[in-house]
Amino acid sequence: MMTQKFQADVIIVGAGLAGMVAAHEAIQRGRRVLMIDQEGPQSLGGQAYWSLGGLFMVDTPEQRRLGIRDSAELALTDWMGSAQFDRAEDANPRAFAERFIEWSAGDMRGWLRDLGMRWFPIVGWAERGGAMAGGHGNSVPRFHITWGTGTGVVAPFAKLMQGYAASGKLCLQFRHRVTALELTSGAVTGVSGDILQDTDAPRGESTTRAITGSFHHHADAVILTTGGIGADHGLVRKHWPVDRLGQPPRHMVSGVPDYVDGKMHAIAAQAGAGLINQDRMWHYCEGIKNWNPIWPNHGIRILPGPSSVWLDAKGDRMEAPCMPGFDTLATLKRILQTGDHSWFILTQKIMEKEFALSGSEQNPDLTDGGWREVLAARLGKGATAAVEMFKDKGEDFVVADDLTQLVAGMNRLTPDHRLDPEHLRRQIAARDGQLANPFAKDAQITAIRGARAYRGDKLIRTAKPHAILDARNGPLIAVRLNILTRKSLGGLHTDLQGRVLAPDGTVLRGLFAAGEVCGFGGGGYHGYNALEGTFLGGCLFSGRIAGQNA
Repeated sequence: MMTQKFQADVIIVGAGLAGMVAAHEAIQRGRRVLMIDQEGPQSLGGQAYWSLGGLFMVDTPEQRRLGIRDSAELALTDWMGSAQFDRAEDANPRAFAERFIEWSAGDMRGWLRDLGMRWFPIVGWAERGGAMAGGHGNSVPRFHITWGTGTGVVAPFAKLMQGYAASGKLCLQFRHRVTALELTSGAVTGVSGDILQDTDAPRGESTTRAITGSFHHHADAVILTTGGIGADHGLVRKHWPVDRLGQPPRHMVSGVPDYVDGKMHAIAAQAGAGLINQDRMWHYCEGIKNWNPIWPNHGIRILPGPSSVWLDAKGDRMEAPCMPGFDTLATLKRILQTGDHSWFILTQKIMEKEFALSGSEQNPDLTDGGWREVLAARLGKGATAAVEMFKDKGEDFVVADDLTQLVAGMNRLTPDHRLDPEHLRRQIAARDGQLANPFAKDAQITAIRGARAYRGDKLIRTAKPHAILDARNGPLIAVRLNILTRKSLGGLHTDLQGRVLAPDGTVLRGLFAAGEVCGFGGGGYHGYNALEGTFLGGCLFSGRIAGQNA
């Protein structure tokens, strides 16, 4: 088998969003860059391609047009209340978060706009918190959906990479799997590994690991941008914070392709890199099995509005802040107290107005269309085509004309967690009874009314309040919700220049990191909680820093 050798100024391992941003910045400095990735060229852009394209930005024209008053000071207060940094090793993550907030309220939007990005004019209100003012949550809407969704975020950087490659400033090597970092006198000076057999498998599908050769490449600096651990459920369970969240789920669905396996964490550690905050992770509670999967155990996240009734595995309605869209981590802990799954119960009217699915593939109007398509899909009669398809074909959906039939269908899906229809009826009837009361004590009813006070939610994300048990609002729909693996909030420990640190805090010379492999910056700039839109934003921000310094 052939052995390939290459000399560059900078080697970037991982051709996802953070890697492309790092390459762009390094090339702007005159650096000769080699970018390698174990997948094929059809996977350029990595996991970001599949995302909804949401970006956390502060005090933007989109916010101001909707009457949203935001500021860097308010955003930092929200961030720190959510992050809850409490460890000695949180110094760099905290400093990284402070710098990110400055950027998100400053140069971020202009830089992205100059690259060609534009945003949907309705700003989303994710992770609303729902508990104390000084705790977790966004005080105002900050979730800016990029036109083109994740593909719209990836596209300008993919175009830049192709241009740089054509001009000789960038060498792209796909199907190259790194198995070791090369060290010289204690500094990282290159990478080595296997050349894999070419593949024409579509983006996201599993690919062969057949080896056709090897490589040994050298450079002044190596930047790791290889993502997290979400596809390796064994690794997720190994690092699961049992003391904080309880026992890990026995069953989860995967929100990422199987190449998001975290192998580079161990390879970097073997070369002397320090890892921190690996027990901090971000997995969603509203996962459903994809009826048309691309990768193994493929799950999709429901992005619910505020009106669905949320029940645990025993059929008990969950208390605030465990309501749709408010506090992911608190809800995850609450769900795991009774089982591995939970339930939404809703009406057709709620589904039509409030249900959306996360990801570029499930939102063709935002991904490929324009205003006409969006208005038809979001404001027209009925749910979006993608949502209706899941209702018809998804194994987690039950549809019935009355509650007794609905619960019978739910019990067929989860025979080991049988539900009592009368227990559910009493809870939902009590909720419905609060609708006629303008002084309602039900926290979710209050939250629904609060959501409708925001023009963006009232327009496209919140159904008019109505009784779930009233047959005129039917049919009734139940959705079994699985835990969906997604993001690592910890990883390689980096300083404010993106340099990877050793376990003792000293700089591991020659090695840099960006994106999810370093917890999106510093080794975990989210702390314990994410405010959403901060994953793509973290790839952009940390990628810039690594590329400017490597």
